Amino acid sequence: MLADGRLSTGHAGVLLAERRGSYPLIDLHILNTSAQQGEVESCTRRKVKRLLSFQRYCHASRLLRGLVPHTPGSLHLLDDDYLGQAGHMLSKVSAWNFDIFLFDRLTNGNSLVTLMCHLFNVYGLIHHFQLDMVKLHRFLGMVQEDYHSQNPYHNAVHAADVTQAMYCYLKEPKLAGQLSPLDVFLGLMAAAAHDVDHPGVNQPFLIKTRHHLASLYQNTSVLESHHWRSTVGMLRESGLLSHLPADMSQDIEQQLGSLILATDISRQNEFLLTFREHLDNQDLDLQLASHRHFILQIALKCADVCNPCRVWELSRQWSERVCEEFYRQGDLEKKFDLEISPLCNQQADTVPAIQTGELYTTVYIL
Repeated sequence: MLADGRLSTGHAGVLLAERRGSYPLIDLHILNTSAQQGEVESCTRRKVKRLLSFQRYCHASRLLRGLVPHTPGSLHLLDDDYLGQAGHMLSKVSAWNFDIFLFDRLTNGNSLVTLMCHLFNVYGLIHHFQLDMVKLHRFLGMVQEDYHSQNPYHNAVHAADVTQAMYCYLKEPKLAGQLSPLDVFLGLMAAAAHDVDHPGVNQPFLIKTRHHLASLYQNTSVLESHHWRSTVGMLRESGLLSHLPADMSQDIEQQLGSLILATDISRQNEFLLTFREHLDNQDLDLQLASHRHFILQIALKCADVCNPCRVWELSRQWSERVCEEFYRQGDLEKKFDLEISPLCNQQADTVPAIQTGELYTTVYIL
């Protein structure tokens, strides 16, 4: 089931398949229907369901998704001054101190779409893969839209930031000359979509609330699997790869999955062990597609958590955002008498403590 979907009951009890996405199909809820749980727990589940349905948006028709912006003042309607400033920033997009927050404001919230279009042009990917520009814009618009803007951290700006970091890594001299157009395409696409439709809560929360995604993916790489399957669904809905041979488009889908699934933090030791073995044996051969793919996995993992390594002004903003998202989850857990997850207790976990812990347990070892 590559195109992530759900079943809903239509007229006359007919089951209809729908593509999953934050709009308007996803409805975070608790999958616990046992009557033995009692009326009190049932009431709590209903409250959690109502509260967690924060992904529902009042968007236009799905037929217009990715084609028509849902906020007044689209990118092409921006003042020339703003467009000029955004263009000037793009001329320095390979700089590690690139201010993604400023860029997002200059593009009227379209930082991910604008950045991806620019990088695809830089690498000549549109010409190389003979991509249809309408389909490309539709796909990128769908991806950007399916990030939840109300998430303090896991939103489209984070995706754009990770994509910009991935671009910095792809330009590293020892790597740049070895990458094929397909490698670059996969790296940028995976970076842009790696957290698409993120609900703003972590995997343990989904598991302990018996969320349907946890059941669907059997409590393993739940979020990452959903990000990948949602991406595949949007690729197919937009028709971006429909002109390619079937085996090639399927291979791209699978490789995107391999990259996005690599961002699962629970698999950290697995990748680090393999990386250390390659370094110790000095057997990394970038002439091999499998070795280049592994390096892309490592690069995406690094790009995903690199914001503590940014310049202080940018790093500070990301620190505040990720902590705010943690605290929101903790507030949900507290409200419904669930055990508060590590780093999510606003009364006990300070921003410096959270960032220090994350730095040493996640970032430093990479």
